[in-house]
Amino acid sequence: QVQLVESGGGLVQPGGSLRLSCAASGSISSIYAMGWYRQAPGKQRELVARISSGRSTNYTDSVKGRFTISRDNAKNTVYLQMNSLKPEDTAVYYCNADIKVPGRAPLLSGWGQGTQVTVSS
Repeated sequence: QVQLVESGGGLVQPGGSLRLSCAASGSISSIYAMGWYRQAPGKQRELVARISSGRSTNYTDSVKGRFTISRDNAKNTVYLQMNSLKPEDTAVYYCNADIKVPGRAPLLSGWGQGTQVTVSS
């Protein structure tokens, strides 16, 4: 079994910062691309940022210059540093990872449980 556990969400004021983390555990051979997604009330889930196994990154335009995605492969952990937070960043944030499990041919697309980020004054 593979689990992705997120932490770091919470309530912050506009302009504040949060750092989300997502740690994968279980029987893992390799973790390939990983992304952070978010879903605000009444909206579809959208990609926020992603990082490849080679550490190339891309971001949705609304967070460029404010958010930074990174990873620590030794810890099977991916981070999302969020600075200059805005009310429109309020959403449930989910991490996603493409994971190779030993002995299984297909990659697993794993999802974290989601963590609430609320930006409000």
